[in-house]
Amino acid sequence: MSMLKMRSFLPAVAEQLFRDIKKTYQETSQIPDDLLIALKFVFGPCALQALDLVDQHSVTCLLSPSGRKAFQVMGGSGRLYTCFVSCHYCPCPAFAYTVLRRNEGPLCKHILAVYLCQAMGGAQQESVSDQQMSLLLSGTEAL
Repeated sequence: MSMLKMRSFLPAVAEQLFRDIKKTYQETSQIPDDLLIALKFVFGPCALQALDLVDQHSVTCLLSPSGRKAFQVMGGSGRLYTCFVSCHYCPCPAFAYTVLRRNEGPLCKHILAVYLCQAMGGAQQESVSDQQMSLLLSGTEAL
């Protein structure tokens, strides 16, 4: 997903933060302390949890021949969550409660981990058939 498409879901400061992380990470393979602090400031406690998911290589990008894309994130509990960044959705309880119901933040740790992996180029890639992707998108199959 391009940074322009995030505009409808994330504030401009978050978009700029991901651009800065991407640029710096490409140059140094590290995220400097000032960007880590900014990440924590913008996203709160889920920032550290998301970074932990990234460090554990918990994010997989699923790609189908037709170009559809979804992300699967292995949560800390071992549960697999299928996240759709294109529509800014995660089926985890924290997203339903904190983001949708209480409006306390823009995203959960799983979606933040996906954004971070996109910025850092760290998501594992897996090809799936169009049929598997259709089942996944319909919620009838977890890969």
